[in-house]
Amino acid sequence: MTPPATDQKDRQAAPQADKAAKPAQKPARDPRYLALRNFALSITAFNVLGYTLLGFEQPWLWPILAVLAAYATELSLEYLSAWANRRPLRFAGRGPRGMYEFLLPAHITALAVNMLIYVNNQLLAMLFGVFVGVAGKHVLQAPIAGRMRHFMNPSNFGIVVTLLCFSSWVSIAPPYEFTENANTLYRVAIPLVLATSGTVINAVLTKKMPLIIGWLGGFVIQALLRHFIWHVALYGALGAMTGVAFVLFTNYMISDPGTTPFKPRAQFVFGAGTATTYGVLMLFNVVYTLFFAVVIVCALRGMGWWAVHLYQRRRDRRAEGGEAGTGAELGKQAGTEAVAA
Repeated sequence: MTPPATDQKDRQAAPQADKAAKPAQKPARDPRYLALRNFALSITAFNVLGYTLLGFEQPWLWPILAVLAAYATELSLEYLSAWANRRPLRFAGRGPRGMYEFLLPAHITALAVNMLIYVNNQLLAMLFGVFVGVAGKHVLQAPIAGRMRHFMNPSNFGIVVTLLCFSSWVSIAPPYEFTENANTLYRVAIPLVLATSGTVINAVLTKKMPLIIGWLGGFVIQALLRHFIWHVALYGALGAMTGVAFVLFTNYMISDPGTTPFKPRAQFVFGAGTATTYGVLMLFNVVYTLFFAVVIVCALRGMGWWAVHLYQRRRDRRAEGGEAGTGAELGKQAGTEAVAA
């Protein structure tokens, strides 16, 4: 039996009405922004807890001054870079949200530098580290995936340069301050909470788990090699992995989204290479080894990108020269044949 025409029209209109009734899907949120936001919130919350409950020994005003210095440096260099390259500001046209997103990396760098170094009463040394960390992004760049990108971990670079320039005044923040005022239960809970939150961020947002696996696996291997070959105490070589500082470094420093590879295999190599560099530096009794290892690996990665870029440009020039030479020879041959004819 054939349905009436009105029923056919209703059935045809029903899917269209359902589509119209469904709300428009929201655009997918940028995972890099989510990672930066969560990193910034995490390190801010940890600083608040550190100064109020845990036992951070730096003056409470210094993280505020560090953040303000980082903002001023980032904005000044962005205006200078935009003027020099005749391009629009990266945060222009998006209102307060654009400014907020633009300053997230500087915010993380400032709090990390102030939290991880101890400068006694030398405020300018701490501000120097913040300036170097933020400014390094505008100076240390390489052609990566077709555009210029910074390759040096900002927070780590600022800390290392400060340690090198002010070695008699500055040191790494003492590890005990991260749990100084906590009882036994909280001393165990703090690294577990940091490890869990950092793992979630790196697994879901930054996708840096291959890097962390390479780093942790390489760290264990270098400890075993130093134990069996150079007779280093195994407990001492592996004991660093149980501290809050190591957990912070693993989940919030070495896994920086902007200065580490994207492909899983390259991430694993980066992490394992950092662990290998750490083991070699330990054999030479280099202090502050974690930070120096990351700087060395990031520098080698940047040099590698520049080497690839220069090689490709040289090859392209040779190809263009070969094509021009071939065209000239063909033109000369055609002219000779015309004269002969």
